[in-house]
Amino acid sequence: MDQNYENPNPNQNPNQPPYQNQPPQWQGGYQPPYQPEYNPYDHTAEFEPRDISQNKVICMLCYLLGTVGVIMALLASSNSPYTAFHVRQALKFTVVTVLVGILSALLCWTILVPIAGGIFLVVLYVVKIVCFFQICQGKAVEPVIIRSLGFLR
Repeated sequence: MDQNYENPNPNQNPNQPPYQNQPPQWQGGYQPPYQPEYNPYDHTAEFEPRDISQNKVICMLCYLLGTVGVIMALLASSNSPYTAFHVRQALKFTVVTVLVGILSALLCWTILVPIAGGIFLVVLYVVKIVCFFQICQGKAVEPVIIRSLGFLR
């Protein structure tokens, strides 16, 4: 009984200190300030906050309505750089959607390509929804799949 009192963990080596799994303490007494991770695809800082707040709803139309939304955005605010950024991104979505549709229609006899095309279109739709919510937050971030396409910069 006295032996268990001195060493509460009988499986532990008696020569080992009891609290060896504690996280290491910061050495030197100075902790560097938090620096957010740099995102090269985030262009929010390039636009004025007033431009973003005035054209946020128009930019949402680009992603919600597709080609019709792009035309409405171009007619509604043709001189806004924030809207022009989102119009370019929405046009990339439109071009990719049309290309996937044409490829799936041409290779419909393979059965596998139309299924993969349908899955890709669902993924594109999810990315459009993510873009919509980023616009709600007032951000201008290039979409995940579309950012690697070099046209319409």
